[in-house]
Amino acid sequence: MAFRKALFSLLLVLPASQALATGEIESLITPADRARLEKYEATRTEAIDEAKKGGAAADVATLDAILAKQPVSFTDFDMTGNWQCRTIKVGGNLPLVVYGWFKCRVTDDGSGWTLEKLSGSQRTKGRFFTDSDTRLTYLGSFFVAGDTPKRYPANPDSDQAGYTFRTGPSEWRIEFPAPRFESKLDILEFKR
Repeated sequence: MAFRKALFSLLLVLPASQALATGEIESLITPADRARLEKYEATRTEAIDEAKKGGAAADVATLDAILAKQPVSFTDFDMTGNWQCRTIKVGGNLPLVVYGWFKCRVTDDGSGWTLEKLSGSQRTKGRFFTDSDTRLTYLGSFFVAGDTPKRYPANPDSDQAGYTFRTGPSEWRIEFPAPRFESKLDILEFKR
């Protein structure tokens, strides 16, 4: 009975739009994406080291500013709506690439938040799952403008997995360790 009360209390404090990181995510996530997330810290460290050693000074300053923003709680945060978003490719063939701002939108269908990148040639569409108070897991699908996005999981070339961090009142980011193409870490940064 005490366990039921504790679980019920937890459900009352979580925003309705966040899915718990148990159950559904466990039945969805592929072994390859689980392995990528398990190696997140090591992959991230290696990618950032490469970027700082080989990136242009202005791009390194942008990366440093992004990374300096510490995660804060998702409690009472509503991600729904339109966002500006940009990709930062960290490590890999080109040590550091900072792209310009594009359009993204987050919606809530009652079962959780869904993201779609609406402009630019490289896009993503997927869902968020609660990992902790300060971190969500994103499972999505990469697609190219003009193509129809596939529902995760589709295949290793399009499946995406990353960790999402809120970094301020109207900003957040997703970090994708070991993306399939071009870099060792992709950061998708959001602001209003």
